[in-house]
Amino acid sequence: MRARLYIVAAVIAAAEACATFPRVGALIQPVRFESADDRGSEIRFVAPRAGQPLGGAAVRLWTRVNNPNPFGLTLSTLRATLYLEGNRAADGEFPLGLPLQARDEVEVPLDLSISFSDVPALGSIIGRGLGSPVRYRVDGAFAVEVGRFGSPTFGPMTLFSGELRGR
Repeated sequence: MRARLYIVAAVIAAAEACATFPRVGALIQPVRFESADDRGSEIRFVAPRAGQPLGGAAVRLWTRVNNPNPFGLTLSTLRATLYLEGNRAADGEFPLGLPLQARDEVEVPLDLSISFSDVPALGSIIGRGLGSPVRYRVDGAFAVEVGRFGSPTFGPMTLFSGELRGR
């Protein structure tokens, strides 16, 4: 009888400890993104072709990805939406599989394609960008893999912003 009482007391104590322990997702800080335009983020025209009869633009953005956690993790996926001068321009999904050590920072290129037939108003914005900078913003969501702790997803949120130069 006494053994059962100890077991019940141990189960209750364990349940209370679990109730006060913070959620695993609260222990994992999201990776942080910032523009790395000094690496040469750029926008350039693409001539008309089969999939883009009106032509388009190729955009390369560089971002610094920082892992603020005291343990390593893998940035597994990134879904991004690019806005140029406040206008939605492109969507991209990047299966990265990018390992990040504890408190590590790496620079990553993101390549996006814009079709002028999908967003005709962007032609004038991009044309202007060949002579002067074009402001951009990248919104999105991402997932990280943290071993036994699973694969939490963060976002949607504004990931980073900066200026593009024409080439």
